[in-house]
Amino acid sequence: MSFKDHDKRTFVVDACNDFTARRITKRDFLRKMALAGVGFSTFSAGMLGGRRPFNGLTGLGTPEARAAGHTDVEKWLKEVGGKYSGTKIRYSTEATPPSIVANQLAQEEFTKLTGIEVEVEIVPLEQVLAKATQDVQGQLGTYDLYYLDQSWMATFAPDTIDPTEYYASDSELAMPDFDWDDFSKPLVDGIAMYEGKMVGIPFDIPIAILMYRKDLFDKYSIEVPATMEAYMEAARIITEGEKDNNVYGNAFQARSGHYSLECDWTIFLWGHGGSIFNADNLFSGNDDFGIQGLEYYQKMLADYTPPAATTWTWDGQFQAMQQGQSAMCISWGEFFPGMDANESKVQGLMEHARPPVETNGRRPVEQAGFGEIPAVGHQGGSVIGLSAYSKNKEAAWIFMQWACSKDVMARVSTLGGGASPMRLSSFEDPRVKEKAVVGPGTTRHFDTINWTINNAMGSEPDMPLWAELANNDIPVTLGKLLTGQDYDGSAKAAMDELAQVVDQKVADAGLR
Repeated sequence: MSFKDHDKRTFVVDACNDFTARRITKRDFLRKMALAGVGFSTFSAGMLGGRRPFNGLTGLGTPEARAAGHTDVEKWLKEVGGKYSGTKIRYSTEATPPSIVANQLAQEEFTKLTGIEVEVEIVPLEQVLAKATQDVQGQLGTYDLYYLDQSWMATFAPDTIDPTEYYASDSELAMPDFDWDDFSKPLVDGIAMYEGKMVGIPFDIPIAILMYRKDLFDKYSIEVPATMEAYMEAARIITEGEKDNNVYGNAFQARSGHYSLECDWTIFLWGHGGSIFNADNLFSGNDDFGIQGLEYYQKMLADYTPPAATTWTWDGQFQAMQQGQSAMCISWGEFFPGMDANESKVQGLMEHARPPVETNGRRPVEQAGFGEIPAVGHQGGSVIGLSAYSKNKEAAWIFMQWACSKDVMARVSTLGGGASPMRLSSFEDPRVKEKAVVGPGTTRHFDTINWTINNAMGSEPDMPLWAELANNDIPVTLGKLLTGQDYDGSAKAAMDELAQVVDQKVADAGLR
């Protein structure tokens, strides 16, 4: 390792620790990460110092929590895993549904069968990064497995073992019926690959879908909106019709200066055929399609969305839906099970649908920049990776396969409060199908999740600078426009100014 790389990693660790101790702001932290060449997907960056919108664990201790895997897998765990009995492996992760469920199941099942002890540290995301960075800096092998945000693939690719190669290299250590083809190709390509190498196994995938009040759609004879134009018309009809009940047609997560606003913006930018960057790596939110998307957002916010939405992040948007204040949104599918929770005022009234198709057509990937994938189904995912410096590679690899196996991943979907499945087989698993009913932790939205992953999954630019732009420059500019602080309501003026700022920062960072 060069001194340059060593110093950079020390800088990353120090910045992570400073942010954890609140000696620096999130904005300063993201700027430091950009300088060090470490990015965050916007979803993950938005989780810094906060929590994600999933609905907790459901069903632990019930029959649905029990293993129902292949009998050969249990035999393999006993015979092959048992050879490493007494070994202790360590894994540091943020609080995601698969991490929490796997941790809950590990002691009772995996350790019982193999004798391999598993220590899972669940810490804030910045500390996940600090621990992984420190580990690879000294090639310590303190952690055997890494939780890796999709935007960290380039950073940690040299420090992980490609799981497909490891699987093929030793047949005894290959779990029976693991089935790599059971992960959808768009999912693998979108969150797990870097320059032809698989850095880890897909482990988590929040993704945006359409959610709506069926009772109100039936009341006003509204068809499920398949286009952006139809979405606005549905919002108009419900807002006008439910005026006396103070129910609006739409909900946004539009807090000024917050990642959630940037996330909303990308959905409608992409939804009108635009992209954040063009093929020349220049900001393109100010082209004709970009302006059309932003003006659409302005009208939806002003006319068909609760005024308080300019103070909402994802929590406020979710609460507006769950409490019946809004009838429709395009947002994280992880919201949907909460609509069916016992405390929800719309339990059983909500339905799900594919995101509307893009007005003007979807901009091709080759016409966007920095690996951006323009599509309405905004996603933010992560992988679990095997450390190249682990002193317990075989034991860690056995656990990694078990945690990502068909059986465990299906149970993550049901026990993780209706968390999005990673495997194709999870969508067809009888336990998952059984949960496709109204109630806490429902999976009745999974067909829509599956379709969106494979047909409409959008990904933001893959660049270290992106976290700073998405958490500061873009939502601050949008916030000034949407709250009337600047630009006199002109989307074009706001985006032209933003283009100058973004293009300069991209140039200064040597990215163009």
